[in-house]
Amino acid sequence: MNLEFIGASREVTGSLYLLSAGGKRILVDCGMEQGRDTYENKPLPINPSQVDAVVLTHAHIDHSGMIPALSARGFRGPIHATLATHALCDIMLRDSAHIQEMEAEWRNRKAQRAGEPSYEPLYTQADADQALRQFEALPLETPREIFPGIRLTFTDAGHLLGSASVTLQVTEGDTTKTIVFSGDIGNLHQPILKDPRYLTRADYVVMESTYGDRLHGPRPDYLADLADTLQITFNRGGNVVIPSFAVGRTQEILYFLREIKEKGLVKGHDGFPVYMDSPLAIKATNIFQEADAGEFDQEMRDLLARGINPIAFEDLRVQVTAEESKQINFEKRPCVIISASGMAEAGRIRHHLKHNLWRKESTILFVGYQAVGTLGRMLYDGEKRVKLFGETINVAAEIRTLKAISGHADQAGLFTWIDSFNPKPQRVFVTHGEEEVALLFEGLLQDKGYTTFVPYSGDVWSLAEDRQLEAGSRALAKDKTKKQKKQVKADSALTQALDRLTQLVRDGQGYSNKLKEKLTRQINDLVRRWED
Repeated sequence: MNLEFIGASREVTGSLYLLSAGGKRILVDCGMEQGRDTYENKPLPINPSQVDAVVLTHAHIDHSGMIPALSARGFRGPIHATLATHALCDIMLRDSAHIQEMEAEWRNRKAQRAGEPSYEPLYTQADADQALRQFEALPLETPREIFPGIRLTFTDAGHLLGSASVTLQVTEGDTTKTIVFSGDIGNLHQPILKDPRYLTRADYVVMESTYGDRLHGPRPDYLADLADTLQITFNRGGNVVIPSFAVGRTQEILYFLREIKEKGLVKGHDGFPVYMDSPLAIKATNIFQEADAGEFDQEMRDLLARGINPIAFEDLRVQVTAEESKQINFEKRPCVIISASGMAEAGRIRHHLKHNLWRKESTILFVGYQAVGTLGRMLYDGEKRVKLFGETINVAAEIRTLKAISGHADQAGLFTWIDSFNPKPQRVFVTHGEEEVALLFEGLLQDKGYTTFVPYSGDVWSLAEDRQLEAGSRALAKDKTKKQKKQVKADSALTQALDRLTQLVRDGQGYSNKLKEKLTRQINDLVRRWED
């Protein structure tokens, strides 16, 4: 009865744990690493075909994103998840596969010209299709014996639609242990979602620590702040352009916009149009609308009981095709434009920025974190001139940030969650946090009387004996040579450029023949220059 830590150990992303018990090997999460990479993760120590099952906490890519790669390498067992997680993965994993294929296509064109070996994508659309056929949905709070002596229960974690903490009760011979994996613990009083549900019994807890070093502070008046932004911008005749993440944040914005309209909080602009211009966000919103009412908080359930769709309203206009997207720019009234991506790095949002950044009447409203190096962060930091589609754009629009309601519990929320266990767990494994944060949070837990351990990737723990069996690697990813670092950075920049060009070509399907010919000529000229 052993637990091996592979991903999200002294790091935030790439969650992956291997539980070996009762003759079965079970993965809890199979996530993709994103952002800063501190430690080199140990590879999965067994062939994917030897994995008996995957248990998935929620649909975010840093928890689910490598599942198609697992299936591509021979995994054929069940993937246990909640109903809503399955639905969201159906769109998010397909979208991720599309990105992998596009990157591989670009790399292979370059490799072919250079006489270099071809590049294989992490996984393909076919791999995502195969993985999605392996999903077995399980309702919350419904125990299921997934293997003899191994019982699984999902408990609402309040982080994302369908997100859950995982309880695995494992029996080997005369020994029974209960292991709880927190998943990502949600913040309190979020719109749409219920607060996290607290568990009371576990021998071992694998616990996230993302915000274990900070408090969120007083809850912002999201509704008033958003209404104020709309009022000021509309009064001067501008548009409010919102770069928004397709899953979760877009639906929150729609929820508040409906309430603003219902309460008449914006004066003198009745019936102002709201454009949702992101195919992925449209699909995700449909999933929210079709989800069981039991997934939502009481306020949202009350609205549904009154026949009110909390994330839809009369003036919401859904733009599916590229041509429909372009028509937004001919809207004469002040309007709201919600489009992806959330950090303005790719997608249709860049076209809307091109048409609005130079207008002093308009507002660009950021509603989520903007990573260093992204266009969103450049605008957030006050950049006055940016390039979009080869054209230099003067930034005259007002740049605002709506203080977002974090999807993660803060330090106080984490303490509330772990303190609900009575008696205290035998041991708490602190994971899913930057190293300094995880170690700080571990110290605070120890002050409260908890026995803890902060694992490295590759650490193996005996749950029957409560002792470490193997020590993992301490190899730092930052020990890579400067040349390797520069190569990674250059590859990333080129991939981002490819994404932009791909989106431009997609959107170009709705251009006039003259513009199509011009774009084709310019792309061919660029390719010829590099081939020469």
